[in-house]
Amino acid sequence: MTSRLSPEDQHKVDQYLDAPQHRVQRPPFRAWRLMLVLTFVVIALGLLSRFISRLVL
Repeated sequence: MTSRLSPEDQHKVDQYLDAPQHRVQRPPFRAWRLMLVLTFVVIALGLLSRFISRLVL
């Protein structure tokens, strides 16, 4: 894909992205971990809501 920026602007963007503060190594995205955490949160909130409903009724 070609850039729509002028060469000068593209150079500024490249310099900005090459700065040390923008070169953070991130761990790989783990979709299964996210699904596991979401499942746990949904189950925990469901159990909490059932517990609260038994206290009220």
